[in-house]
Amino acid sequence: MRILLVEDDPEQREPLQTALMRSGHLVDGVGDGAIAQQLLSDQTYDLLILDWMLPGTDGITLCRQVRHAQQATPILLLTAKDTTADKVQGLDAGADDYLVKPVDVAELLARVRALRRRSPHWCGDTLQVAALQLHLDTLQLCYHDAQVPLKSAEFQLLEYLMRHPRQVLTHGQLEQALWTWDAIPESNAIASRMRRLRQRLRVLGVEDWITTVYGMGYCFQPPSAP
Repeated sequence: MRILLVEDDPEQREPLQTALMRSGHLVDGVGDGAIAQQLLSDQTYDLLILDWMLPGTDGITLCRQVRHAQQATPILLLTAKDTTADKVQGLDAGADDYLVKPVDVAELLARVRALRRRSPHWCGDTLQVAALQLHLDTLQLCYHDAQVPLKSAEFQLLEYLMRHPRQVLTHGQLEQALWTWDAIPESNAIASRMRRLRQRLRVLGVEDWITTVYGMGYCFQPPSAP
């Protein structure tokens, strides 16, 4: 999933962003509501995690703006406000869930998994193409009776490829899909990540499912069914 995490305190934002990315998510972390507004106009997200109190534009206002735009993206609101009236205000503004600070990372990840199932793009906890299965919660890749664990970056790349089978994906598309808003990938970053993924796939004997389309990009092309 691509997640927008808006939290103005870096001491709280950075650990949450790290935990989410280790779980396989791509996380754009920002500390300002105005920057979040710009990203929301430029990028499609699978989940929004918004602090209530923010400089620029607060989380409640962001919630209302997203819902006013008829967007169904799940929203998790983070706040130190813990009264029933506060929770009602947040939920009425359009939030799907509410988590009181200080945030327990394990609970946050569980809430994220639950909210993912509410996404209009959710198709189950396992992504399957032919006999290849990618388990989204555990970052495990299975092929028949064999399995191999993936690191976060490898998982993100393979998930994107499996969601776009038999399509030629350019370097620009991959960079936009797999790097955060403030990151500038090096010129060989895609090739390096692709090489590491192919090494993982080689363990399962399916490394040739990824083909290089010279001068264009890459294609995930599983064999056709007999």
